[in-house]
Amino acid sequence: MKKTLLLLVLVSTNLIALAQYENAKQVFESPKLKEVIATHKTVAILPFNTKISFKKQPKDFNLDAHIQKEKTMSTSIQSSMYTFLLRKSSNYTVEFQDVEKTNILLKKAGLLDKLDEFTKDEVAKALGVDAVISGKFETEQTRSEAGAIVTTVLFGGLGSKTGSGSLTMVVNDGKTGDMQWRFFKAMNDGVFTSSDELIDRMMRKVSRNFPYSK
Repeated sequence: MKKTLLLLVLVSTNLIALAQYENAKQVFESPKLKEVIATHKTVAILPFNTKISFKKQPKDFNLDAHIQKEKTMSTSIQSSMYTFLLRKSSNYTVEFQDVEKTNILLKKAGLLDKLDEFTKDEVAKALGVDAVISGKFETEQTRSEAGAIVTTVLFGGLGSKTGSGSLTMVVNDGKTGDMQWRFFKAMNDGVFTSSDELIDRMMRKVSRNFPYSK
């Protein structure tokens, strides 16, 4: 009986801590936000800068495979963001450039793998858009997926967190390159979380603050 009570207390404490972590968010709006975005018609979504780290590096860690995984996740989050916004396009005041077109234009301009070396107005000019949405996703894996799956089976989904991290989303004006809006959200990385689920979860928090919402 005592062991059961102790287990319930530990699980409850963990859930409370995760909820508090998930609620951590920050929103920045430029004083000129409404004035600037009123001129925007087309917005491009850039590949998200993605960083995956480990609290304890896996024994079978492969650097090349790790780098490829970060690149794949970068464009996966970009695609998920585009899909989400496209699905709800009637709710927004602008159109969003197809991400395949965005990446082709970035590649032709020699920017795709060097986005951090160019200003946002330079990127917007190359893409022919009025603004760009960029982002950063950072995650630290704290436990194995196998361990998380076992926990999920035992507790019906409670405590199946495999890591933690943060997701940042930024809107820059294409003419000046100035940041007009920034959203930061702490995220929990569950074993069954896809990039679509990640973006859906974040955009539910963003919806009331997203600058292009009607």
